Amino acid sequence: MGSSHHLKRLAMPRSWPLPRKTTVWITRPRPGAHSIERCIALSVVMRDILKVADTSRETRRILHNGHVMIDGRIVKDSRQGVGLMDVLTLGEENYRCILDENGKLRYRPITKKDSTWKVCRIDNKTTIKGGLTQLNLHDGRNIIVDDANKYNTGDTLKLNLPDQKILEHIPFEEGAMAYLIGGSHVGELSHIKQHVIKRSTMSNEVLFDEFSTIEGYVFLVNKKTQLPGIEVK
Repeated sequence: MGSSHHLKRLAMPRSWPLPRKTTVWITRPRPGAHSIERCIALSVVMRDILKVADTSRETRRILHNGHVMIDGRIVKDSRQGVGLMDVLTLGEENYRCILDENGKLRYRPITKKDSTWKVCRIDNKTTIKGGLTQLNLHDGRNIIVDDANKYNTGDTLKLNLPDQKILEHIPFEEGAMAYLIGGSHVGELSHIKQHVIKRSTMSNEVLFDEFSTIEGYVFLVNKKTQLPGIEVK
């Protein structure tokens, strides 16, 4: 796998939309909010995908000048991962990271208005000191809320950037629109028909009109949170 900074291109995740036999090494994203399968290092995104720079040195110079933001905050670490649903701003251009129908990470252009919000899935709920409830989101964020019963694991929050104010709560329920982030229907939008809770070690199942998948592959959205290049099947 190489050093902590790099990994071999032949061993990089299948979700990375990059050729495998051009060079030996590729920059490994720094451990953080996203898993290595769901993010790509910022320098690689800028140089190899968006092609706003020709070399890693050029990407570091752009970052040093403060022209790059992730989720509304200036970033200067070339190894920071840009992952699923993140908003990347390069100067006046804005991009959102999504998964296409081949399971590849794509950085699609979005408007300046759409760059002011982000959708995050609630992966867990924990109780912290003082009896407060903390929501653990898919991108590593933690948000403290007053009403613990209002939010459940699997729900989605639409957050304002960069202050993380909750703009909208999308509950996990029948009829909700789901964006699939894994399985054979990855990258598709479909409406939930039934949520099957299994009282065992098996993953909970979510049924749709023509197929089913596990709960972990379901990411709720709605018409107000349209994703670039993704349409309802």
